[in-house]
Amino acid sequence: MKPKFISISEEIIEKIKMGELQPGDKIPSENELIKSYNVSNTTARKSLLEIESKGWAQRIKGKGTFVLNRTEDHHLLRTLGSIDSTRRGFNESLRAEGFNPKNIVLEKTILQHGISSEISGKHFIMEGPVLKIHQLRYADDVIIKDEVRYICLKLCPKINMMSTEISYFKVYEEKYHHKITDIKQTLSADILEPGASDNNFEVNKQLPVFILDGVVLCQPEKVLEIEKSFYRGDKYKFAIVANPEYNDK
Repeated sequence: MKPKFISISEEIIEKIKMGELQPGDKIPSENELIKSYNVSNTTARKSLLEIESKGWAQRIKGKGTFVLNRTEDHHLLRTLGSIDSTRRGFNESLRAEGFNPKNIVLEKTILQHGISSEISGKHFIMEGPVLKIHQLRYADDVIIKDEVRYICLKLCPKINMMSTEISYFKVYEEKYHHKITDIKQTLSADILEPGASDNNFEVNKQLPVFILDGVVLCQPEKVLEIEKSFYRGDKYKFAIVANPEYNDK
């Protein structure tokens, strides 16, 4: 008969294999395993260590244990419109998947006039002054995202004094106490030519990219953030989660 910690670890690994737990997702904590399986803390701890030792997850001190990215091509899966994913932030998500994140800021400036963007056929306007941040996002030593973010300084004063490596979503909620009411995003595709002025990916061949246009809204229907980013098409996959409401009759 298998030891209990082996049975628990195999059950969780199977959930990872089946896609119930995705790269970057948090594995149940030691306390959660104790409650779910009615086991001792020693058994729960050994279960997590077994999953980690087999290369399916890694522990991040003070955060928890997260599913590693084990796909052969290391595609990163992101879910459109997911508040939980957005809240975690770019750098934290990559670390949870086993990558080493790095940012290079190309531009960080304050625009006195507002900007606008059209998302899903609707026009969104952000009043000035606006913080513009243009940065390249790396996973290990590969540029995987060319990100431009605009943040309303009226709603988030002095956010320009903070590091660009923060999770902006968490800062909006925890420092400025904004309640996020909606995230709207559109995704399109294009081919960037080598040497083109808008190609910052350091590749010498044509590169397929996803173009993400997004807006973050807070109460009362004010535009908090506008984003326009390029994601490497050979490094990313996107998912859409629908939660239909059923009426019980």
